[in-house]
Amino acid sequence: MPRKAKVVVALVVIVTVIIVLAAISAMQPQEPEETPTRGEAIPSDAVKMTPETDLMPPVLHSDEWLDPIPMTGPINTAGAEDSPFILPDGNTMFFFFTPDVSVPVEKQLLDKVTGIWWSKKVGGNWTEPERIILNDDLSLDGAEFVQGSKMWFASVRVGNYAEIDIYTARLVDGEWTDVENAGTQLNVDYDIGEFTITPDGQTLYFHSGNWSEGESMDIWRSEKTTEGWGEPVAVSAVNTATGYEGWPFVTPDSSELWFTADSKLGYTGPALWKSEKEGDGWGEPVEIVSEFAGEPTLDADGNLYFVHHYFDEDMNMIEADIYVCMKRTDTRSSVESVPAEGDASVESSQPSCDGTLQCSETMAVYAGRTRA
Repeated sequence: MPRKAKVVVALVVIVTVIIVLAAISAMQPQEPEETPTRGEAIPSDAVKMTPETDLMPPVLHSDEWLDPIPMTGPINTAGAEDSPFILPDGNTMFFFFTPDVSVPVEKQLLDKVTGIWWSKKVGGNWTEPERIILNDDLSLDGAEFVQGSKMWFASVRVGNYAEIDIYTARLVDGEWTDVENAGTQLNVDYDIGEFTITPDGQTLYFHSGNWSEGESMDIWRSEKTTEGWGEPVAVSAVNTATGYEGWPFVTPDSSELWFTADSKLGYTGPALWKSEKEGDGWGEPVEIVSEFAGEPTLDADGNLYFVHHYFDEDMNMIEADIYVCMKRTDTRSSVESVPAEGDASVESSQPSCDGTLQCSETMAVYAGRTRA
């Protein structure tokens, strides 16, 4: 099976830093340290992007949702909010945050704010997000998936089997605790990337393959067994021979499989795709949101959340926000068709991803460059 699609800059440096600092920390008396707020950690010269200043705003191709907008309330900042995950009831949002996308990950490790955050909706309003601390020592955590009181997340830390391992934690009396490594089957044998588990807990979907190194990234399926997880099988209905498909999400009613892949409608960067359940398999996927849209997550009402990255005209990333497309109550099922090969259906002056080194580094964001 191909290697997992988890591109992290200077992993060896990160692990070395963790080990060295952990050794120093063990020799010194420890005093509790307060976590800085996100606002305190964001550079003073950071630019807060808006839809009005966005050169490549997300584009919706379906009448089933309202147009994409940034989440309201305190969720988004001038830093990077990434990797969203919404609980089925729509009242708890998890996301990854780092204050400055230009900072290498080995420095993110030390800033005391980069990691997983969460916010709850109270009285219709989102509360100020709080960081979830998942290690007493140094670690870089992200790519969270939550089911019931159990969180799965990716982490770079001392004691891993690989560079990045999947861990679990449990919510007990409002605190995330009982952190454990998910084991060798997922982290070594199957070497999984970001993933989702069906609501019944019986099927695991994950991506694997290293897009940044020219490999084809695909989505795989594994069934729950008495001993763990069965041998993975490629989800052929959504995978392509030369492109990349990843960051799967199964809706709370198990009727749809969402994922991130290249746009086939001529737009720049990643797009959100949806495949509907057909018998025991999945139907032909349809492109729903384009223009640097990634990592879809939906609540039980069908509201669609995703990350949108802002870029300048030279394809340098500026920041990232969590966006939402609210499900229409007067749903009309209509989507734009994918053009035939060679059909230039979109006229645009926006830069496209042409395979250059800079553009490849831009796309690597969606393979985990800014998070574990």
